[in-house]
Order: sequence, then C-alpha cells, then structure tokens
Amino acid sequence: MADDLVLCTVDQGVALLTLNRPERKNAWTVAMEEQYFDLLRECERDPAARAIVVTGAGTAFCPGLDAQDLENIAAGTTKPASRDRRAATYPTTIAKPIIAALNGACAGIGLIQALVCDVRFAAAGIKITTAFARRGIMAEHGIGWLLPRIVGTGRAMDLLLSGRVLLAEEALALGLVNRVVPAEDLLDQTVAYARDIAANCSPIAMASMKAQVYAAAESSLEAARLQALGLWADRHKGHPDFGEGIRSFVEKRPPDFEAFARP
Repeated sequence: MADDLVLCTVDQGVALLTLNRPERKNAWTVAMEEQYFDLLRECERDPAARAIVVTGAGTAFCPGLDAQDLENIAAGTTKPASRDRRAATYPTTIAKPIIAALNGACAGIGLIQALVCDVRFAAAGIKITTAFARRGIMAEHGIGWLLPRIVGTGRAMDLLLSGRVLLAEEALALGLVNRVVPAEDLLDQTVAYARDIAANCSPIAMASMKAQVYAAAESSLEAARLQALGLWADRHKGHPDFGEGIRSFVEKRPPDFEAFARP
C-alpha cells in the first residue's frame, strides 16, 4: 500500500524490504522502525525468503532520525513508544542473511541500521556519517561497540569523534562497506548477490554462521571452537543439507537445500 512505511516483496528466495518515506528521505521514526522489525520477523518465519535485502525508496537510504522527532526529543515533548521497543540491533538476531543496498545518504541511526546488516553494498558517491558528535549526543544504540569491530578502533574514533562525512569509496577502503557499484546497478547487483546465496548456500548453515559470528565477538577463540562442535553434533551432522552439499559438489550440480524458517 502507498502509505506503508516499509515495503516488502519476496521473489526467487529474496525478500526485498524498502524503507518508504521518500518525501522525508526515509528519515527514521518509531513507526517505521516497528514496521521494519515486524517485516524482518515475518521474513524470518517465511521459508520462501532465504535472504533479505534492505534499501531505501527514492534518493536516500536513511539520513537518521526524523528532524521533527529530534526537535521533540530536544524539547522533552516526545511521546513514549506505543509498545516496548526492540533494540536497534534487532536485525542481528534474525536467522537469515541481511544485505543492505545503500542507495543514498546514510547517517545516525540509518548508519546503525546499515551496520547491523550482515553485508553492505553502496552506490558510488553516496555520503555516510555517524553525525552524533555534531548533534551533541553520545554514540547511540551500540555503535561504539559495532564500529570498532568493523573498521578498527582508530578509524572508529575518527568517524565518531569528528562526525565527518565520507563518501562510499572511502567507506570501502575502510571496510565499512563490502562493495561499491554504480548507482544504477546497485539494486540489481545486491539482489543478484542475495539470489546467489539463496540458491546455493544452505539456509540452516547460514543461520548458524550468523549466530556464531555475533556470539564470537564477545567470546574467546576456544568458546567459538566449542560452539562450532556443538552445532555440528546437535544441528548439522544429521541434517539433510550436509549430505546434499556433498552430493551436489560431487555431482557438479546446483544444490537443493531445505528451506529454513524460525518458528
């Protein structure tokens, strides 16, 4: 529907979620957050969706919190959310790969939402900034934990303390994004990447890997090793995808993995 704050379509194993406030450059609101997180959960439950792509309608991805909301927060007049809000890091708990297609300006909580995706593609020349220091606030929603783990402490401190604007090309050099492509090719290339992993990678294996990576960020090497052994024994050793992965490799054909959906 035209008034949906986030659009969703599923095709060839890929769910495409589009932040849909183009008249406000997809500026973040609690209502949009609730719809977006609800749709992520629906995609997680949908066996037809094996990978998720997130992008923005129009010319921006998300430049941060809506200016009116910022003014209300500064004035102390913001109304509480209608229900308990899920953490901004909620996408990291979704047991399917999420790929961001950053089609335009990405700042503040918009950048945080990009960082909690698992892979990031960016259109050439787009502008990215943390912005928080220039708004008189701290590093929000865990970005002080996320950013150093993605780009390293020194680079994270630069981006946080200065709040400076960087272009997609510098973001690629820093490791903030995985790939930079021409703007006109961004969505096609991102969806093609998502379709490839949807078609050729085991959904249950990807779910385990995503959980392993985020857990390992706060654990020891030995704990990560033992977690992998436990997953092998309890989840993967007897799963049909293991046999199918071997057979398809030996028979030189595309795999036919089972769909995965968290209840």
